[in-house]
Amino acid sequence: MYNMPPVTKNLIFINVLFFLATNVLVKYGYDLNDMFGLHFFMASDFKFYQLLTYMFMHGNLMHIFFNMLAVWMFGRIVEVAWGSRRFLIYYLICGIGAGLFQEIVQWIDFQASGMAAYDSVNMGGSIIPMQAYLNLMTTVGASGAVYGILLAFGLSYPDERMFVFPIPVPIKAKYFVIGYAVIELFSGLNSSNDGVAHFAHLGGMIVGFLLILYWSHGNRLDSEGYIAKIKKFFRDRKKPKMKVHYGEREQDYQYNAKTQEEQAELDRILDKLRKSGYQSLTVDEKKKLFEASHK
Repeated sequence: MYNMPPVTKNLIFINVLFFLATNVLVKYGYDLNDMFGLHFFMASDFKFYQLLTYMFMHGNLMHIFFNMLAVWMFGRIVEVAWGSRRFLIYYLICGIGAGLFQEIVQWIDFQASGMAAYDSVNMGGSIIPMQAYLNLMTTVGASGAVYGILLAFGLSYPDERMFVFPIPVPIKAKYFVIGYAVIELFSGLNSSNDGVAHFAHLGGMIVGFLLILYWSHGNRLDSEGYIAKIKKFFRDRKKPKMKVHYGEREQDYQYNAKTQEEQAELDRILDKLRKSGYQSLTVDEKKKLFEASHK
């Protein structure tokens, strides 16, 4: 957590904090998922602020664990590349966009099912008023924003190889993202009752893509400001550290010279990135930039 960029670190912290608060306060009669989760817009419990707050709520431990794992794995890399402010804006817009997609899909399902013509719903063991039923339609989770991050990573580092369980061989990031999108589309069309907001996930990706497209117009993503932030991040992480060797000793001046060489090469790559954009980098330069962000 020490070397994690600030927005990524704070997003994980806030999500975990809300998750713990949800599980504690429910014992005292306060259901935060009901208060801050995203209700269907035709329900009486719907509030506009829920389009923001729902992405900080989670249903169970596995739900938040995998979402925060993805934020940690991919979010920190995207934040370093884009800068904290832009990354936070992107994350929130993807999450809000995913919520809007979910609302639209729920409305389409509601109209297509013909339920709009009824005043009550038979739940099997009991009949409840329609408004009570609509209030049960609640969406929680950061998954929409997380899928936006996955898209950003795949577009920024399309040829980076990743190991994805249970696939035994590494796959490129671009295929990883495409595969996830296809799975979500297929699941959304064929698993309407599995309790997962598949179209919200897709919505986060679609909104993220449109936002990246808008920002990329005129090469806006390669501004001086965000390049400077990348340089600062790498320099902060490359502060001299004491090295102890047993057996073969490495002299201080050799270590310092090596560190200076690596920093000079990184500065050269960042200058090239600023002047010509990410696509101008060679495979080796992309690899060095990616590895530097993980040190």
